[in-house]
Amino acid sequence: MTIDINMRKNSPKAWWLAARPKTLSGAAVPVMIGCAYAFFLGGMDVFTQGGWLPALLCMLFAFIMQIDANFINDYYDCAKGRDNEERLGPLRACQQGWVSMKAMRKAIGLTSLLACIVGLPLIYYGGWGMMAVGALCVAFCFLYTICLAQIGMGDLLVLVFFGIVPTVFTTYVVVPENLQQLSMMPWNLGIATGLVTDCLLLVNNYRDIDNDRKVGKKTLVVLIGKKNTEYLYMMLVPVALIMVLVEFGFSNVNIILCFAVYFLHIGTWNKLKRIGEGRALNGVLGETARNIFIYGLLISLLVILV
Repeated sequence: MTIDINMRKNSPKAWWLAARPKTLSGAAVPVMIGCAYAFFLGGMDVFTQGGWLPALLCMLFAFIMQIDANFINDYYDCAKGRDNEERLGPLRACQQGWVSMKAMRKAIGLTSLLACIVGLPLIYYGGWGMMAVGALCVAFCFLYTICLAQIGMGDLLVLVFFGIVPTVFTTYVVVPENLQQLSMMPWNLGIATGLVTDCLLLVNNYRDIDNDRKVGKKTLVVLIGKKNTEYLYMMLVPVALIMVLVEFGFSNVNIILCFAVYFLHIGTWNKLKRIGEGRALNGVLGETARNIFIYGLLISLLVILV
């Protein structure tokens, strides 16, 4: 998409870009896999007997929280001077002046409130503990940008809140109580999904490593260096796929589906190493988002077909 850098302030297009729609695949994938595991436990009856509604609420909550996180990141990185003219990533709404800081503050409040409203009915399906889960999601949405991403904790938060939490709790609220099992399987699926999703953050921080060093942002990439980040990026997806195969078996179909994900990932990894630096890495970021979504589709299919 061609971006008009002179676009009207607070216009619908400005808000669309501020929401970063390409990042929504990362929010959708763990919920998708959680729903697939719910199908694994109870078949289509899980959804025809009412499970479709908590599944929909989980997906909406994930989407809204992702947009909320993007707004918070846009606002605070601009306010702290982390988004500047030396940044190589996609243009940011507040830093470019497309969205005013006052309007962004209101939008953050609105999306945070909307997420709470959408998530509140999940208490009916999962009990009052779901309120604590939702509160932690909102709290760490702020803490990620304000402080934790600055001390190398961002990747851990991705593992937890873009892997374990949405995968496990989507399964929990969708599956009827009489079909629920004590099992590590949804947790392992959540960990695997979090590892794959973390590739997106690694590429983002790999691209911005020089600017992050200048502004004192100590991401994991800054702490371990570019070469080690390349190795880490390469290893995350194979480790995740092995975890999935260990859980669901090394059948021919499962291996083929996992190999398709691995093939795409290795191609993107080679491109990451070859480009190495500069704005061209935004293409690698887009490919990584694509790979994560394909991972979600193929692993969900694998879980359903078992």
